[in-house]
Amino acid sequence: MNPDCVFCRIVAGAAPASVVYTDDRTVAFLDIAPITPGHLLVVPRTHAETLSELDPEIGGLLFRTGQRLAAGLRMSGVRADGVNFFLADGAPAGQEVFHVHLHVLPRWKGDGFKLNFRSGSPSRADLDATAVEIRAGLERLTLP
Repeated sequence: MNPDCVFCRIVAGAAPASVVYTDDRTVAFLDIAPITPGHLLVVPRTHAETLSELDPEIGGLLFRTGQRLAAGLRMSGVRADGVNFFLADGAPAGQEVFHVHLHVLPRWKGDGFKLNFRSGSPSRADLDATAVEIRAGLERLTLP
């Protein structure tokens, strides 16, 4: 536990949260600045600031918990015609709380939330060159 981390304090019961789900490795609670009503955060009980610090097994559990929550949202009285998952890894990606967390966002047509981006249209040669770079990075990994 990192005492300076608000999510660690929530996991420890030392900070308030509207918890909707817990198990031995994850906790899910409502976001205090929701994009839509029912916006949930899923966090690991162990502190990891970024995905590279997170045990891959725990990373998989975050998504399994997210799937369970998405199904629960759809069965609840909270409007959820669709669901987005979002995970920001690092400040440039928009991470604001440096404890890995998965956003589970209930969605419906006209909810006002939009992903704003400009997609490119690279050539196949550019895509292939990028694929080569990524494969080289994967070969340099020292994951378990």
